[in-house]
Amino acid sequence: MALTQNELDRYKRHLMLPQIDAAGQQKIKDSKVLIVGAGGLGSPVAMELCCAGVGTIGLVDFDVVDISNLQRQLLYTEADVGKSKVQMAKARLKAMNSNVNIICIEDKLDETNATEIFEKFDIIVDATDNFEVRYVISDTCVKLNKPHVYGAIYEFFGQVAVLGGDGPCLRCLQPQPPKKDEITEAKDVGVFGAIPGVVGSLQACEVLKLITGAGRTLKGRMIFIDMLNMTFDQVEIPKYPKCISCGKGEN
Repeated sequence: MALTQNELDRYKRHLMLPQIDAAGQQKIKDSKVLIVGAGGLGSPVAMELCCAGVGTIGLVDFDVVDISNLQRQLLYTEADVGKSKVQMAKARLKAMNSNVNIICIEDKLDETNATEIFEKFDIIVDATDNFEVRYVISDTCVKLNKPHVYGAIYEFFGQVAVLGGDGPCLRCLQPQPPKKDEITEAKDVGVFGAIPGVVGSLQACEVLKLITGAGRTLKGRMIFIDMLNMTFDQVEIPKYPKCISCGKGEN
């Protein structure tokens, strides 16, 4: 469907950008983006994409709102504690932009349902805090040849990259997830309240650039953010020819 007059008025500042203009905004409207995780990262990603006019946003999360979430998960209020994250997120997002279609998937993502869920979307956003799920996201995006926008936070630090598609995948960076006894569970790690907003906004930027073709994305690169010292660094992520997921899988 073509942009309505209301949408032309609403997205006027996008239309003024030659890198986006009406054609790019139409692509944004026609796009379908899945966000896996509706917490600290998923909140700003969903809010930014909703306000930008992404036509369909899918939210995958099986958790309920906890009072400890409110320090950083911007979609929720005190009245939401104990309620479904995806349902509360949907209500908030629809209030921001009633034109956007919000699909709630109140389930735990794993290798048994990822393919069926991902097939319906163009771009996948990793907004999770679980290594096992991160690898399911990466492997499924490789299988379906879909790009995925990776984001991670830890204390005062963050990471953002664009993986999948014809670029490197998560296993090019780290072939196997760390063992459970090698990591601290997310619930036991402190998080600076503002860092999810920074990382999530960068993820949303990458999604919109992937949709519109504007600028250079982070495909094959990872940004490292240090909020304590306010530094941003980046490294190249080469596609590993022998990767067991996106390469030939040779030993």
